[in-house]
Amino acid sequence: MPKVRIRQHVNPLSRKFQQPIQLPDWNTIYQNPNLPLHLDIGCARGKFLLQMAQLQPEINFLGIEIRESLVKDANQIRDELGLTNLHYLFGNINTSTSLILNSFPDNTVKYITIQFPDPWFKKKHNKRRVVQPELVNILVDYLVEGGIIFLQSDIEEVAREMKVRFSAHSALVQQHQTTWLDYNPLPIPTERELYVLADNLPVYRVLYKKLTN
Repeated sequence: MPKVRIRQHVNPLSRKFQQPIQLPDWNTIYQNPNLPLHLDIGCARGKFLLQMAQLQPEINFLGIEIRESLVKDANQIRDELGLTNLHYLFGNINTSTSLILNSFPDNTVKYITIQFPDPWFKKKHNKRRVVQPELVNILVDYLVEGGIIFLQSDIEEVAREMKVRFSAHSALVQQHQTTWLDYNPLPIPTERELYVLADNLPVYRVLYKKLTN
């Protein structure tokens, strides 16, 4: 199996990434914007979503990625395949979460995944990590009742921080008794997950469901 090149970090707090994400007209992107939405935050080259969109045509998929060149390449491949339930957006999710999710029809966001986010190991850089408390609150607010949030990382510290922040939200229930989920509930693994597992390294996963009233 070919090695996956470790991607270069992009500082999400730099001025370049503080502008709101420019949104397209979803009616020109998705054949049916009213389908359930799967939001993947930090989608990298988008290969996970590319396969998911073909496997599950009854769901719309949206990937957010802070590396613009990856987004351009991913959308080009999407166009070549003629997929009408997939799109990739360039930008910083933490500057535009409400803007993005509010642009979709109500009760649309059914699945949220954050997989192998940039770890930012230095303590002074922890604020650059994608999962911040405000992001958690907005995501859960827009998630439909019964909706799913799946998190995973090969860095235990990062996984624990994500877990602590999402577990603190009263509307979410962890869907497994163990500290970490010992399998990936999704039908498609990411490139990073395949790379980590090929080296026999652990993956720390957690799965949440939003309570119904």
